[in-house]
Amino acid sequence: MKADESSPKGKALITEARQMIERLQKEMRESWERDLPLEELLCDRWERAQRLGFGAGSSIYQSSYVYGDVSVGEETWIGPLTLLEGSGGLSIGSHCSISAGTHIYTHDSVRWALSGGSSEYERASVHIGDCCHIGANVVILKGVTIGHHAVIGASSLVNKDVAPYTIAVGSPCRPAGKVKIGKDGEIALEMFGSAETG
Repeated sequence: MKADESSPKGKALITEARQMIERLQKEMRESWERDLPLEELLCDRWERAQRLGFGAGSSIYQSSYVYGDVSVGEETWIGPLTLLEGSGGLSIGSHCSISAGTHIYTHDSVRWALSGGSSEYERASVHIGDCCHIGANVVILKGVTIGHHAVIGASSLVNKDVAPYTIAVGSPCRPAGKVKIGKDGEIALEMFGSAETG
């Protein structure tokens, strides 16, 4: 409901709200060099994750959608504008990065739509292991398992399992390299046909 700007009380409320928003925006820019939508300024990502029962230290943006049975491990970052659809069961491990715009589905309505509603939705769980990086705008379909320490390239469509320590890219997603972790913790990302360390 919009405040009545013609009344003195309405004008005062609007002025107070604008000042609060400007203060929050300034604090965010000074602390994190970010300018965020109002809902992100007012809500705490870590508190939301805690309310959802996610592991300690995990965070999820207010602009993200969560449906159904979704479990998330510790210290996992879930970026803005993501969709975690867990009607068929979705588990995400610890120390993962789920980048902005990622959509994860545990159901589809293909047969339901084609049959004019006489067939049921199909559901199958999705599992993402520990220490995975899921790039921006990835779509993960029902029934997929992504192993520990895997990297999924941005804008990939994941419709099949991805083995642990695999770099996978494309639409549909295919293995493109390996993740190697040395004894000292050094990470090497080795693409098939070339070597890239970082």
